[in-house]
Amino acid sequence: MFSKPSAFNKAVDDVSFSVDRKETIGLVGESGCGKTTLGRTVLKLMDATAGEVLFHDKNVFELNDADLKDFHKKVQIIFQDPYSSLNPRMKISSIITEGLIIHSEIKKREIKEKAKELMDLVGLSGELIDRYPHEFSGGQRQRIGIARAVALQPEYIICDEPVSSLDVSVQAQIINLLIDLQKKFNLGYIFISHDLSVVRYISHKIAVMYFGKIVEFCESGELFNNPLHPYTKLLLSSVPEKHKLGKAEDEKPAVTDILGCSFYQRCPEAKPECKEMPQELKDIGGGHKVSCILIK
Repeated sequence: MFSKPSAFNKAVDDVSFSVDRKETIGLVGESGCGKTTLGRTVLKLMDATAGEVLFHDKNVFELNDADLKDFHKKVQIIFQDPYSSLNPRMKISSIITEGLIIHSEIKKREIKEKAKELMDLVGLSGELIDRYPHEFSGGQRQRIGIARAVALQPEYIICDEPVSSLDVSVQAQIINLLIDLQKKFNLGYIFISHDLSVVRYISHKIAVMYFGKIVEFCESGELFNNPLHPYTKLLLSSVPEKHKLGKAEDEKPAVTDILGCSFYQRCPEAKPECKEMPQELKDIGGGHKVSCILIK
C-alpha cells in the first residue's frame, strides 16, 4: 500500500516519419522493439499516451466516431497470422466483403460477385468464395487477408509481419502480390518485419527500431550499402550469428539503465559518454538519419 510508482518502458518513444502514396516504409528490428505497437497505434487500435498521427492534416487521435470510421476505410491492416485473423465461422465471401458492408459500399445482391472479383485480384479462384478458412493453406489465407484489406480501396495499408509465418517460397509470392497491388492502386505501405531480406526487397525507405526508438532511417539501398548506427551494423551482420549482439536477443536494459543511448550495454563501439548523453535522430545528409553521438 506504500509502494512507489514503478518505472515503465515506452513501447514507442518519440518516433516520427511520413509515408507517401506509392511508397513503402519498412520498420525493422528485433521482437519487442515496438514495431507492431507503432503500427497498431497508427490505426488507433491501441491508445497512445502522447503524440499524434496526422492523416490529411487531421490528428487521428482526436477524430470523432464518424471521421474515425472514414479513416479506417482509407487505412487498412494486413495481420501477421493468417490463421487467427480470419473468422473460422464465416465464409470467404463474407470475410472479404465485411468492410464493404460496414461502410455501406455494397448491396447484398452484389456480395458474391464482388468477392469473386477480389479473389481473382489476389490470385485465387473466385469459385472458392463459399468455402471456409480452414479449407485454405497459410499462403492462401494471407491472400484472402490481402483481398479484405484492398476491398475498400484504401490509400494506405499497414502490413504487420504479413509473411513471417509462411514458407520462404510462399513469402516471395505474397511480397510480389503486394508490390503489384501497390502499383495498381497507388498504395502506401508501412511494412513491419524482423526479416531484413524481405524488408530490403519491398521497401523504398527503412526505419531501424530499437527499444521503441528509430535509431536509423534512410533509403533502402543506402541502409544496406552504408549502415551507420552500431545496432544496424550488427543487425545486418548477425543474421545467423545472433551471438554477436553481445547480449541475449530478448535481454533489454532496465528502465533505470537508460539515461543516454538505450543500445549502450550491447554496443561494441560504446564510449562512456554514450551512457549519459540523450540521443537524437539527426540528418547527416541526403535524408540519412542516425541516432548516435559517434556519427558526426
